[in-house]
Amino acid sequence: MKPIGDSNEDMIVLIEAVTSIKNELLYIREYFHPLLKGEIYLSGEQVCQMLHVSKRTLQQYRDDGQIPFIKLERKILFRESDIIKVLENNYQRPIEIKRIL
Repeated sequence: MKPIGDSNEDMIVLIEAVTSIKNELLYIREYFHPLLKGEIYLSGEQVCQMLHVSKRTLQQYRDDGQIPFIKLERKILFRESDIIKVLENNYQRPIEIKRIL
């Protein structure tokens, strides 16, 4: 086995491999969240994307007590299970429209 760095091609391959690993780690950090006692905690921005609402609307939901949240100093977190529960509790079936012949 020859030592790494004997040629420019070796360095290019090494840099590409390191860049690829870096990109994978950034993806994992962005999209995979560690569980804490089996729970996934989401940021306000993630909840806004999930519900397709603005930050102000999410703030109003919090103020009105519609969505539970956790406040750690200045950081607001939401349990994913709480968000799903709120969605399920507020689900409304479509109204059946009967045709009049």
